[in-house]
Amino acid sequence: MKKLILIITIVMLTNTLLSAQNKKILFVLSAADTLKLNKGQKLRQTGVFLNEFYLAYKSVSENGYAVEFATPNGVVATIDEESINDKYWKKTLDIKNEAIAFIENDSLYNNPITLENAIKNQDSYIGIVIPGGQGLMIDLIDDKNIPILLKHFAEQNKPTGLICHAPSLILTIPEENNPYIGYKVNAVSPFEEFVIEKFIMKGKPKNRKIAKQLKKLGLKYRSGLPKANFAIKDKNLVTSQNPFSSSTFNTLYLEALTEYIGRK
Repeated sequence: MKKLILIITIVMLTNTLLSAQNKKILFVLSAADTLKLNKGQKLRQTGVFLNEFYLAYKSVSENGYAVEFATPNGVVATIDEESINDKYWKKTLDIKNEAIAFIENDSLYNNPITLENAIKNQDSYIGIVIPGGQGLMIDLIDDKNIPILLKHFAEQNKPTGLICHAPSLILTIPEENNPYIGYKVNAVSPFEEFVIEKFIMKGKPKNRKIAKQLKKLGLKYRSGLPKANFAIKDKNLVTSQNPFSSSTFNTLYLEALTEYIGRK
């Protein structure tokens, strides 16, 4: 009897593992750690915004999805120190220490694959998430691998989640074959960009005015109020506005994953 129970347990665990492996999501993270402001006259620490990353990760992993991390050159992602501030966590303050412990101790997070390897493995992922933070405006925005990945996920109708500043990466795809032209999209709002530059960073970065650029390209930009819990889903694309938008983003992204799996 004990042997039978052991066999059943092993089978169940194996099936669970295989199920997670068949439902793998790629998280692409920036590896930049320094932001130039005011045409290089000022330097500021930067990176990935912790709650925009961790709350999205926690949502998919707790719903049975496996995650693989990728960064430029396989460099471990830096977390923006600004994002440790309690004001960005609001109702999720109890999760902040959990998030900090994760980035310090998780072996997968601390051993990301390269973007080139992510492209080689792209057929094994059912979705992609790119968290926000100013870091991606330095490295991912100029990385030749980003438009390749985004086009693949768009052409395969795989759920694509772009958070806060990350919708700017749609701009990396040439206009003549950009699959997202005409889509409804959200991103950090112009007013929020102004507040960040004026009162938080106290300087202007090179890459800015995301909403204006998205609209110029032909996307239908929509936004909520400043600090709103706001996100938009249009077909496979889910985009969100700020560090306070996690719950809406996560709901819509899980919905997109369910729809994709249902079509397979």
